[in-house]
Amino acid sequence: MAKEVDPRSSMAALFGSRVRRLRTAAGLTQAELGERTHVVSTRITQIERASGAKPTFELARTLDTVLEADSLLVDMWPYVYREAFPDWSRAFMAYSERAVSIRQYAAHVVPGLLQTEDYARAVLSLDPLLSGEQQLEERVTARLGRQERLRSPDRPELWVVLDEAVLRRPIGSHPVMRAQLYRLLEAAVERHITVQVLPFDQGGHEAMGGSLTVLTLPDGDEVAYKEGADFGQLVEEPKDVKHYALSYDRLRAGSLPPLMSLDMIRSVMEGNHRGASVPSRSERRRVAQEQLQQSGGWRLRGGGRRHTRPRPRP
Repeated sequence: MAKEVDPRSSMAALFGSRVRRLRTAAGLTQAELGERTHVVSTRITQIERASGAKPTFELARTLDTVLEADSLLVDMWPYVYREAFPDWSRAFMAYSERAVSIRQYAAHVVPGLLQTEDYARAVLSLDPLLSGEQQLEERVTARLGRQERLRSPDRPELWVVLDEAVLRRPIGSHPVMRAQLYRLLEAAVERHITVQVLPFDQGGHEAMGGSLTVLTLPDGDEVAYKEGADFGQLVEEPKDVKHYALSYDRLRAGSLPPLMSLDMIRSVMEGNHRGASVPSRSERRRVAQEQLQQSGGWRLRGGGRRHTRPRPRP
């Protein structure tokens, strides 16, 4: 009899242990389970031993159905999938799941938490190291799964600053990009989500070249995460995190006020990415001051109530 893998050694090992236990309880051999899930028996062996390629989401879902696991295997799959990422990336994901506040600056594409499925697929398909369609769909599934946090009872406050380039660089087809811009307008209606645009005329800034995320945890601690095309860096040292939090606040201060940002997104969407005008700096200052002076104005970092925002026009 083959030696069992210690289920405590990894999530893949725990997943394999659960598959083996469920298979045994169902009275199935590995060959029989493979036949019912449309894979060869050696694939079942690999899963149970946590060797070889990790199970795909589709296979995890099929195993869950055949073994009547009541979504146990489906719920475990994201954690198995996450093990393919470096330690610092997994740590950032774990922090994100606990964060009570997420502040993001995006230089090139819409952040994953606000991406539509088609836009996410278009972005992820650009990875030159992508192994094929199956891996692409797994990544899309994982990304969309993380968006569930925004719909949960313990959802975080999300504040997103988008570089103007994010709006003007079409990703995928025109319908894909238009639907994504509409998604931004739709998301910004939610009380816990704020979207701003950093216009080109603000010039250079500290976060150029990549994205920046600052997370606030339930105990008040903060961590930062920097990401470029080929790197990611998790920052946990308090004095360094404070520096990046200040950088983010500067980006936010230099951005269009929230209502003007939504007007610009709508203008780009309706103008097929052409002709969206940016208000002058004096006009932006005037509108920002009016919003802050009005009773129940925009909440920045210290609380207060927001205006009720109109639903976006489709």
